[in-house]
Amino acid sequence: MLLLLRALFLLVITSMLGVTSWASLHCPLFGVPRDVFTHPWFIATLFDAYWAFITFAVWVLWKEQSAGARILWFVAIILWGNLAMSLYMLGELFRIKSSDQLGEVFGTRRPGKLLLPGVLAALGVVIYLLSVQSLFTA
Repeated sequence: MLLLLRALFLLVITSMLGVTSWASLHCPLFGVPRDVFTHPWFIATLFDAYWAFITFAVWVLWKEQSAGARILWFVAIILWGNLAMSLYMLGELFRIKSSDQLGEVFGTRRPGKLLLPGVLAALGVVIYLLSVQSLFTA
């Protein structure tokens, strides 16, 4: 099971990096046409995705005991979605040696580290600000 979970989250992060890189090369982040942004299924899909991000974040907020780590992981998950979630899971899954320790991944609280969520949150904010700025300078 451990190998399967590691493979799953490696697939998630690899596919997300690939598809977001491909999309970025074809269209700026905020260059999506108005017709797409206002389409009911686009809006429904965004709600679905962000409620899933928040659901995962609630578990991370319980798991991480440091207030700083909680805030930074929440920001990182909201800004990066599945990229941040898969990085979090890979970090947890590579901490353990065998499937017998999966309970530690899913049920053990951690003191919380700030480096990775801090970098992700900062990069996310910078990218979003640069994208929004490009709306006003174009």
